[in-house]
Amino acid sequence: MEEEEKKEVIEDVKPQEEEAQVQKEAAQESTLTRESIISRLQEIVGDINIAKRPELESLKQSFYKQQRAAQEEQIAAFVAGGGTAEEFKPEPDPLEEQFRKLMNIIKEKKAAAQEALEIVQKENYKKKLELLDQFKALIEKANTEGASYNEFKALLQEWKEIKEVPADKANELWKAYQQYAEQFYDIQKLNNEFREYDFKKNMEAKIAICEEAEKLADEPDIVAAFRKLQKLHQDYRETGPVSKESREEIWTRFKAASTVINKRHQQHFEQLKEKEKENLDQKTVICELLEGIEFDKLTSFQSWNDKTQEVLALQKKWKDIGFAPAKQNQKIFERFRAACDVFFSRKGEFFKQAKTDMTANLEKKTALCEQAEALKDSTDWKETCDKMAELQKQWREIGPVQKKYTNSIWKRFIGACDYFYEQRDKNTSSKKREENTNLAAKKEILPKLQAFDASNLSDDDIQTIQQLVDEWNGIGFVPFKVKDKIAAQFKAVMEPFADVVSTRRGRSAQRGGSAREAGSPREKLIRQYEQKKSEIQTYENNIGFMNASSKTGNGFVDAIKSKIETLKQEADDLLAQIKSMDAEEIEN
Repeated sequence: MEEEEKKEVIEDVKPQEEEAQVQKEAAQESTLTRESIISRLQEIVGDINIAKRPELESLKQSFYKQQRAAQEEQIAAFVAGGGTAEEFKPEPDPLEEQFRKLMNIIKEKKAAAQEALEIVQKENYKKKLELLDQFKALIEKANTEGASYNEFKALLQEWKEIKEVPADKANELWKAYQQYAEQFYDIQKLNNEFREYDFKKNMEAKIAICEEAEKLADEPDIVAAFRKLQKLHQDYRETGPVSKESREEIWTRFKAASTVINKRHQQHFEQLKEKEKENLDQKTVICELLEGIEFDKLTSFQSWNDKTQEVLALQKKWKDIGFAPAKQNQKIFERFRAACDVFFSRKGEFFKQAKTDMTANLEKKTALCEQAEALKDSTDWKETCDKMAELQKQWREIGPVQKKYTNSIWKRFIGACDYFYEQRDKNTSSKKREENTNLAAKKEILPKLQAFDASNLSDDDIQTIQQLVDEWNGIGFVPFKVKDKIAAQFKAVMEPFADVVSTRRGRSAQRGGSAREAGSPREKLIRQYEQKKSEIQTYENNIGFMNASSKTGNGFVDAIKSKIETLKQEADDLLAQIKSMDAEEIEN
């Protein structure tokens, strides 16, 4: 049993303590800001004894991780604004300068403290060696002439008061001390009262240590509980022996309490390792997504900006994921960083080339503006309308220009186009007014003709009727929708006078311009053709506007394009019919 006790209490727990510290700091790392890291370093500078290597490493890694993340966001914003990653120059960071100063101070203080500690440890080691010699001499004295128990207790007290010794000497000293202490108790002829009193006090101390160890089972901070347990092991070692019949019992109790904490500690780290494995899997997926970006599909500013938002979202998710296993953590980060660098480098190249292309596009669009401005005052509505439509088509085929020129160049171009169409529409409105005037004039003639009695006409009546017919034939176009109706009314009114009044000029004109009022098939086709062309022009104006400055959805734009194609086909069919009728008329 004693051998098992010695093996347990001299266990080297420093690696476990360091691992516990690393994992605890890793768990807390995501909640730290660079400012809180600076604050913690200032605390450590104030008390260098609390400086622990795992915590300092964790703080350092967290600080530079956040600094890199902040800088990557600045680069992304700079590139999104039209710059390139190569052109980006970070601003001086006062927090980094303060961080470096504090770390240097801590490093210097730790070095000084370690140097001082090593001196103290060497002195303590030397003192304990001297005490071991005194223990040995006291035991030899006890074997021959007997030794004072008080001398032995004084040596024990002096031994306990000497703390730090070199780590590689601690177990060696403790074994020698334990051996001499046991030899003294075994050979010293103490009276039972002293011996039992000493055992009793040691038993009480070890029971208290066991109770403290058992309470640690309810400690929520597993790492903190494990550290406290190591301190209790130290206290247990330094407490003197108990009676033989109680040694195994008290040691079993203490070992049982220790086993509970050790199991919790082991499970805690197993869970952390499992979480780290999950983190590695998630980070691997992020790397694969970044590496799988299809750059050949990123051909517009919008596609690059959309993809940039996706990359920034992946970077944010990366920050929210904890550490991967220590062996893979740096490697997976380097893979992630490389994928991000490739993306932003390619984006920079695209925007750089885009700047060159946009300069050329501006020159092309300026040339189109000049052409549109040269055409805007033309009154050759048909030909100019076709030219304007062609300019708008060319405009849509030209790529974007720099943002600062987008509105001004578009307003210049659309302003010239709008001015032309406004003038055309005014002219169309004038024609409509003229046609309505003509309709009113013809309506005035009808009642005048109806006033004559066909069965009792004088020569003057016939001459007046003939003048009214000539006047009717001399009036121009009327609105298309009523031309057939008014022509039918005129025909009905003139039917009684067919034998005495000639309508030859009306029939002759029917083959020419004004007779189209009578509603010939050719004229109907021409009007339908012109209406189709007008609709096409209207739709093309609208879609030109949406392509350049509107955020209308692509589905609506596609629908308009489909409508334009349909109208063009219908217009082509009408034009073919007109040409066919003209060819027949020539043959006849």
